[in-house]
Amino acid sequence: MSQHPESRDDTGTDDVVEVVNAEGVDEAAVESNRRLYTGWQWLLFGALAIAYSLFHLISLNVYPLETWSFRILHIAGALILGYGLYAGTRFAEHDRDRSPAWMRWLSYALLIPALYTLVRVVMMYQAIDAGALRIAPEIEAWHFGYPLMLTTAAAILLSWGYRQVRETLSPADLVLMVCSLSVAGYLLVMFNSPLRASTGTPFAPIGISYAAIAGSLLILELTRRVAGLALVTISAIFLIYVFAGPYLPGFLGYPGLSLNRFFSQVYTDAGILGPTTAVSSTYIILFIIFAAFLQASKVGDYFVNFAFAAAGRARGGPAKVSIFASGLMGMINGTSAGNVVSTGSLTIPLMKKVGYPSRSAGAIEAAASTGGQIMPPIMGAGAFIMAEVTGIPYTEIAVAALIPAILYFLSIYCMVDFEAARKGMRGMRKEEIPQFRRLVRQIYLFAPIIILIAALFMGYSVIRAGTLATASAAVVSWLTPHRMGIRAILKALQLAGAMSIQIIAVCACAGLIVGVIALTGVGARFSSLLLGLAGVSQLLALFFAMCISILLGMGMPTTAAYAVAASVVAPGLISIGIEPLVAHFFVFYFAVVSAITPPVALASYAAAGISGDNAMGTSVASFKIGLAAFIVPFMFFYSPAMLMEGSWVQILRVGVTATLGIILLAAVVQAWFFGPVKSWQRVVMLIGALFMIYGGIVTDIAGLAIGVGLVLMQRRLHGKGGGGGSPASTAG
Repeated sequence: MSQHPESRDDTGTDDVVEVVNAEGVDEAAVESNRRLYTGWQWLLFGALAIAYSLFHLISLNVYPLETWSFRILHIAGALILGYGLYAGTRFAEHDRDRSPAWMRWLSYALLIPALYTLVRVVMMYQAIDAGALRIAPEIEAWHFGYPLMLTTAAAILLSWGYRQVRETLSPADLVLMVCSLSVAGYLLVMFNSPLRASTGTPFAPIGISYAAIAGSLLILELTRRVAGLALVTISAIFLIYVFAGPYLPGFLGYPGLSLNRFFSQVYTDAGILGPTTAVSSTYIILFIIFAAFLQASKVGDYFVNFAFAAAGRARGGPAKVSIFASGLMGMINGTSAGNVVSTGSLTIPLMKKVGYPSRSAGAIEAAASTGGQIMPPIMGAGAFIMAEVTGIPYTEIAVAALIPAILYFLSIYCMVDFEAARKGMRGMRKEEIPQFRRLVRQIYLFAPIIILIAALFMGYSVIRAGTLATASAAVVSWLTPHRMGIRAILKALQLAGAMSIQIIAVCACAGLIVGVIALTGVGARFSSLLLGLAGVSQLLALFFAMCISILLGMGMPTTAAYAVAASVVAPGLISIGIEPLVAHFFVFYFAVVSAITPPVALASYAAAGISGDNAMGTSVASFKIGLAAFIVPFMFFYSPAMLMEGSWVQILRVGVTATLGIILLAAVVQAWFFGPVKSWQRVVMLIGALFMIYGGIVTDIAGLAIGVGLVLMQRRLHGKGGGGGSPASTAG
């Protein structure tokens, strides 16, 4: 962000006006445990990140690999890059704060068994290639499995206490990088031989289980480093359930799985290599590369400046800018919290400047940034998983999301507008915002997004459309001062490789949970529980499904939250007669809004960090502002036309009445319409809002009648200007 002082020409005074001009919005935030290399190490890891991005572009577009092999290499590359770039503990501020020398030498000593397992993998490949049907179990156990598992566990424990300066790679993490290579190498050898068919049977090579245990430990530890403990804790609970399940009562009990049988299957397409990794290795990595190209060409700065020019002068201007900017940035940003950091660092201070309290400023940004995950055409990564799991084309999912996304952002806009009117806030002055005329002349910067949408609806695959959009981002940059030459393209590829680590680790970890659900059958038992509840009340079953989806999503990134909820909750909803698209959208929405649901609300916490307010208070306030997102999913069930299911007349009627209902709902929450709203009017208004959001013809008519009556009453009491809101309706 930059603010350029310019003299005001129209006042004749010496006042100085700060013109807001977004710069650096595209810059990725550097995490506290991220290493900052210099010299040859910077070149090495930069080259690895570039190679990783190029590997995916080439494999997806030019030279496709066998599916399991491609996914194994995809995870292995993320593990190697992740352990190279992210430390397991806080850094030493000075050389004197480093860990003692014995820890360094112990780490280097662990390299010996790690490298030995890698050598053994090469020898096993040679044996299989020479015609051996399988490897002797004692060799797999004593010369590969035990050394690999023990070395991995020991290196992880060492990395928790090994403090190193920020510019240097920890030897313990070097050991983990070698172990990642050993796991991938062994699985590639076995899964490209006839032994692949034996997974999940007593005949499976014991080494597959050992490699899967080590691989699971590596995935869990990297997830802890890049996404926190929430997802790791939930994964650990599910893993404990695998072996504790036979001793549990009721519907949680199941016959049980042996260690060998479970782990020989969990690192296959039934678990870690399943739908979550299928999506992260194709659609997600491709759109991360697309986002990196947009960042390199400074399109994010343009998006935010465009939002300022379009909405900055309205009352409560920066808050409305936050809504538009977060919706636009959400299309190129994979997480709600990441969206908050990129746009909130600019919009939150400006909201406070025009009169919003710290809590409201943070809550508005959190709610708006969370909406970026449900904004077509590039919704959160969860939408790609939905397409993979349901088999519904991504274009249909994007179209279905249109009305709910509009309702969500309209709700936040109305909340913001009514609060600004109630508090008499002004907008930003003309001199404080970028010139709209100048930005309109750069409208071609939207070309990559338009090309992406056009390619998708012309029938191109998501991969081909994403590749075309990525190429167009580089071409469009030549019309700006930020031209992308070879150096900038390499920087974008390097940025994409680094950006992808978190989402890939999260997807692999979610795959572990999905594997537990699939192999233990807990999802099917949950479905039967929902079926029983539906016999009492379908609304009760939906409410229970909502609670489980939010609970599973607390503290987890959207992608993992949806992947887990889709495995546990969605099949149950489908079993009670709900259409797959409706069931998955229901789960997806609640997985998304878990980012603003107290007590663990990642987007709200990120916003509170910028605004300086209490994290829990900001979570509650953002929950209130995003209230529509907790009501709209229930309407998917009662009125499928909201997801474009039905005739155009039905869709139009539901869209219009739901829009009016959302406006009334915002007025209820903010206790302001054309002026202050009394308590009894808020109750009546809430009934009218729910009637119109519901979507039935009778309820629509009743809701419209209530709405018209309230509008006439408010207009008579407060007039068109809205009482205290009228001074705020102009830009200062």
